[in-house]
Amino acid sequence: MSKQINLIKDPIWDLLRKVTIPASVGSLFQTFYNLVDTWFAGRISAEAIGAIAKSFPIYFTIIAVGVGIGAATNAMIGNSIGEKKQRVASMYIAQSLIFALLISIVVTLFGLNASNFLLGVMGSDAAGIALTREYLDIIFYGTFIVMIQISLNGTLNAQGDTKSYRNTLIFSFFLNIFLNPLFIWGYGIIPAFGIAGLAIATVISQSIGTIYLAYKVNQCKIRKYLKLVCFIPKFDYLIPLAKQSIPIMFSMLFIGVGIFNILYFIGQFGDLATAGYGAALRVEQVFLLPVIGLNTAVLSIGGQNFGAKKFNRIRELYTKALLFGSSFMAGAGIILFFGAEFFVSQFTDNAEAIKHGAIYLKVAAFIGPIYPIFFITTAVFQALKKPIYSLYLSILRLTAFPFLSLWYVINIRGGDYNDIFYTIMATNWFMGIALIIFIGYFLNNVFKQKKSHFSY
Repeated sequence: MSKQINLIKDPIWDLLRKVTIPASVGSLFQTFYNLVDTWFAGRISAEAIGAIAKSFPIYFTIIAVGVGIGAATNAMIGNSIGEKKQRVASMYIAQSLIFALLISIVVTLFGLNASNFLLGVMGSDAAGIALTREYLDIIFYGTFIVMIQISLNGTLNAQGDTKSYRNTLIFSFFLNIFLNPLFIWGYGIIPAFGIAGLAIATVISQSIGTIYLAYKVNQCKIRKYLKLVCFIPKFDYLIPLAKQSIPIMFSMLFIGVGIFNILYFIGQFGDLATAGYGAALRVEQVFLLPVIGLNTAVLSIGGQNFGAKKFNRIRELYTKALLFGSSFMAGAGIILFFGAEFFVSQFTDNAEAIKHGAIYLKVAAFIGPIYPIFFITTAVFQALKKPIYSLYLSILRLTAFPFLSLWYVINIRGGDYNDIFYTIMATNWFMGIALIIFIGYFLNNVFKQKKSHFSY
């Protein structure tokens, strides 16, 4: 991939297509993977589905931390390649793996020690906690595999290679279909593990995918500078990785807080309202996959061009990515609006739940075109090594602003279920327009500082 794509010279439209599409397909199969796990959990028992559902907010810790590591690795290596510092890029490959291992220890200890308390807060009784821990403990013991895999993927993404991870996710999806029943119900010398079998299948799939990504990293151009000595921990590299990744980790965690915030207000209208919204959210997430792919593409392309001081290409990248993303979501919005009831009915046959879900999807159709602004701007913040702005954006957009707005609309103004989503739409458009205005000043300031820095 790195031999075919030049992130600094190739036309932006071509790069967006070549990098975004594989990343989007990979995200699609990741979504399918999760749906398959849920389906198999349902074959075990209703309690197993509940256990998997309640494990997600805790498991999301691994996802949030992993995204931070991957984005930091992508940005630091991409910047180094853009600056033509191949040896520094090689050092970041090794040091990112060390960083990933160190962070995985912290995450594993957190998961193993905090799970009982967090599950209790979510209302699980002793039997429910025990069942969920059967699954969750194995997942947390395998955290180091996930972190290594994401670090390796960050290295490949920095060079424009999103196909390797796509291939990994597609392979893992099909392998998971085979391994899940094998370890859940057992066969031959393999005993039946029940819900723990889901976790075992996941860890095995991730392990094989990690080996494949390690092979691909070993084939890349900057590999020739990678020596054994590079794997000795060096604070000169670990500290920049930490500074780049920690704000991103917390930004991701605020996504979970934001979802909880919305569910808090929706829950006031009953379980069927929550069920409908949950089903609609799954539909919306499928349509958002290309925008998630754009996020990866902008981070990868922007990182190298920032290192190479090709600032005009970054402006072009931002504009064209935004044009593509918003145009796509406008088209998707038409499909969502007119197909709302049909899409939600694929997840539930309850008429009341379908009604509530369709209400959200019809409003979401008008929110969609503004979403790419947040994804693409976040990627630019990370590519320019200013991840703290991603954290500020997450706090404002996902927690503080919507919570205060929803509190006023629902509790002070006495708003109904529909008003929740009209409020979300208004806050997103307000934040999106403000961000468009801000990004111009932000880019001018960063590029001016960068030019000044290199003028000495």
